[in-house]
Order: sequence, then C-alpha cells, then structure tokens
Amino acid sequence: MNRAMTGTGVLLLLALRRDRVAAPFWVLAVVALPVGTASAIAELYPDASQRLALGMTIMSNPALRALTGPVYDAASVGGLTAWRATNVAAVLAALMSAFLVVRHTRAEEESGRAELIGAAPVGRYALPTAAVLMSLLTNLVIAVLLTAGLMGQGLPVAGSLALAGAVAGVGLVFTGVAAVAAQVTTSARAANSIAVSVLGVFFLVRAAGDAAAVDAVSWLSPVGWAQRVRAFAGERWWLVALFAVVALVLLVGADLLARRRDLGGGLLAERRGRAVAAPWLRSPLALAWRLQRGPLATWAVAFAAVGAVFGSLAASVGDLVGGNEQIAAMLARLGGADALIDNFFAAQFHLFALVIGGYAVQAALRPRAEEIAGRAEPVLAAAVPRGRWLLGHVACSLAGSALILTVVGLAAGFAHGLRVGEPVRQAVRLLGAALAQVPAVWVSAAIAVLLFGFLPRAVAAAWAFLLVFAVLDLFGQLFQLDETVRMLSPYAHVPALPGGEPAAGPFVWLFLVAALVIGAGVAGFMRRDLAAD
Repeated sequence: MNRAMTGTGVLLLLALRRDRVAAPFWVLAVVALPVGTASAIAELYPDASQRLALGMTIMSNPALRALTGPVYDAASVGGLTAWRATNVAAVLAALMSAFLVVRHTRAEEESGRAELIGAAPVGRYALPTAAVLMSLLTNLVIAVLLTAGLMGQGLPVAGSLALAGAVAGVGLVFTGVAAVAAQVTTSARAANSIAVSVLGVFFLVRAAGDAAAVDAVSWLSPVGWAQRVRAFAGERWWLVALFAVVALVLLVGADLLARRRDLGGGLLAERRGRAVAAPWLRSPLALAWRLQRGPLATWAVAFAAVGAVFGSLAASVGDLVGGNEQIAAMLARLGGADALIDNFFAAQFHLFALVIGGYAVQAALRPRAEEIAGRAEPVLAAAVPRGRWLLGHVACSLAGSALILTVVGLAAGFAHGLRVGEPVRQAVRLLGAALAQVPAVWVSAAIAVLLFGFLPRAVAAAWAFLLVFAVLDLFGQLFQLDETVRMLSPYAHVPALPGGEPAAGPFVWLFLVAALVIGAGVAGFMRRDLAAD
C-alpha cells in the first residue's frame, strides 16, 4: 500500500503550486464573510433587544427561514452571525472543495496528464490522495483563520471553533462527494455538475425543512447540519465529528470505486454516438448545442424546482404584518403586504441571477475545455471559422442563462399564483421580473469570454469575478461598503423587480458592455494560438 502512495508529497506540492492563486482567494472569501458579518451585526444591532426583535421576525416567517435557516440565539452577536453566515460560507466551502478535487483527479485523467504521471515512479493512488489532501489542507486553513477572525471580533472561543468546524465540515463532506463523482464520470465537467447538483439538492432540502419547521427534513442535508451545530448557542460537538465520519465513508467509497475502473474511464460508460452525424449537426452552433444541452437541462430542472418552492413560500412573507401595528402602518404607506412580497421576489431573483451567472460562466468556458482536451483543433482544422465556433458556445451561454431565468420566473410565478388565486397573471408578471436580470448575467459570461480570448490560462478568474459580484451584492450593505464600490457589480444596476420602476438606461448599457466585451474576447481568440498558456 505504501508503494501505491509513492509520490504523494511531490504531487501535493504540485497541486499547491498550481492553485497558489485560486485556493487563497477561496479561503479569503469563505473566511471574510462570517468575520465581516460579525463586525457588521455588532455595529448595526448593538443592543440585545434589537437582536431579539430581529430573531423573532426571522423565526416567525417561513420564507426567511428557508433563505438563511433558523436562529438559535438571537440575543448574541455570535448567534446572529451563525444564522446569517453559516449557510453561505458552507456552500462556498463545498464548492471550493469539489472543484479542487475534480481539478486534480478527473480533469488530470481527462487531459491525459494522469497517464504521463503514472508512467513515472508514482503510486496508483498518489494523484487522488494528493487531491484529497489538498482539499483537506485548504479546509483546515479555513477553520484556523475563521476561528481566529471570529475571536478577533470578541466572540467566544467555543462558538468560533464550532462555526469554523461546521463550515470546514461541509467542505470535507463535499471533498468526498467530488471524489466519488470523479470515479463515476469520464469528464471533469460532468463530475463538477454532479457535485454541484448534489449541493443544490441538499440546499433545497434544508430550505424546505427549515421553512416548514420540520427538523427531520433539514437533518437529511449536511448544509442543515452546519446550522444545527448551534455555534454560540450550546454547541453540538458531535455534529462536527459527524462531518468527518461521513467524509471518511465517502472517501472509502471512492477508493473502492476506483479499484473497479481503468485509468481514464468511468463507472458510467459514455453512450456511443451514431456512426453518421445528423444533418442538423453540421454547424458550429449545432455542435455547441449538442455539447451543452445536458448541463442546461439539469440547471433548468433544478431551478424549476427552486422557483416553485420559493414561489409557494412567498405568500407567507405577508404574515410579518400580523400583530405588529408599526410594520402594518409602514407597509400601508409603501403599498401594503403586496409590497413586501414583491421585495421578497426581487431579492430572490437577484440571488438566483448570481447563481445562474455560474451557469453562464461555465457554458462560456466550455470552449477552453474543448481546447485543452484537444477536440477543438481537429474541428478548427476543417472549414470552420474560429469566430463562428466560439460564438456558437457563447450563444449557448447567453440563450441558456436566459432560458433558466425564464423557467425560474414562470415556476415561481405559477406557484405563487396558485396560492393567491391568479396563476397566469403572476406567472407573466414574475417572468418579466426574472428576465430583467438577463443583462447582468450576460456581463458575467462576457468576462469569461474575454479571459478565454486573451488569457486562456487565467480563465478561472471568471469565477473570481462572479464571487466578487456576489459578495458586493449580498453583503455590500451589511458591510457598509461605499456605494461606488458596490456599483462595480453589474447586478447592482438591475432594477429591483417586481415592484420597482424599470428604466431602459441600465439595460441598454449593460447589454452594450456585454456585447463589447464578448467582441473583444472573440477578437483575442482569433489572434492567439490554440492551447496557448
């Protein structure tokens, strides 16, 4: 067994070097959100009475519980920090862990580098072991820095350790999930899609359980476990240990699966295609659609479910008015409970747009995957113009993201409409509100195209841009960032719909920016060599 691990240390150092930029960025993002949240809550809610009032508002409303989970100790800054930041930080840690493991396992096999490494005096399990150690080390750094950061805000040691352990614990679980996914599929893209889909299902299960106050449902999700560690509210240390046990079981399962397949293969064999391509596949756009239709279908189905869940919860937002004369009077001036529901939908569509920006970036970067795998070269060696080939994938990214927004808008509108007795009207109204997010999502895709055209080796920075946009939008006000800084995000320029006043200006210039940036990216690709570093 020792021989099977030969070279693990060298490969771990190589992985650390390759991710010397991306990994610290992920760590900084995961750590900064809870620490910044603690600082902001301490400043915005200095009195325990203010914090208790906020906690009562949260626990009385299913929609708010679905978004952020329950609050276990609203009287303390630590309790509110755990409520507000645990889910977001845990999801980021899960994504980071999954991407790291897949990048250093399945992506290496897909590119052929794993075979070259295996020809050297390197053990069979050295590469996947190095990938897992890379993820474990990164999560350990997150736990240490997050604990230190929360303690630096004056929060108790035990609660700080518990919150850090919960966040890193979710990262450990998805280290195992990604390791299993890498054994099942034959492509890194499919393995990442599986890991992200599992995370989405767990998040949705947690949201449904917390919204309905059915604790047994929330316990089915590791994301729900993170909240139930109860940091700063009577910590449950055994749950931190449960993360490690589940991660270990998944890693053992991945090891057993790895023994049943050949290098470069997957447990799910790729389906054989037709001997002769269909006539409709004779264009670059048709080829791009054929390659991208699977992920698009997955995203569309997932967001149809998400939209239906949150649409069915929206009507409960109006319950905040009940029994509170001050809130009722304020809402009467603003337009009644319907205004609060519109604000809820506007916030949700804004959040959905940020997530769907992930699909747009993923689809826009598919040409890079084709280029690295060597499949782009034979296509472009034929009578296929470079520009048309790239624009085919760009079109799939833009049209696909618009389609997902359409699906989530219709699903949310129809579900909400069934609750209020006007499904058609609400579906049409919320469809327009969801589609208002399209130009901001397209700017995210445009940045990915620009990087692909000029800096193909740095295309991962497209994800960094999207993460920065998310932080500015979701936490900009909480962190009391300057308005000029917050407006650096394209999502900040989209009108808050429904309920807001749409203006043509932001849509026009966002579309113009997206078009110009995409054009520049295509021009850059036309001038550079294939598979350029």
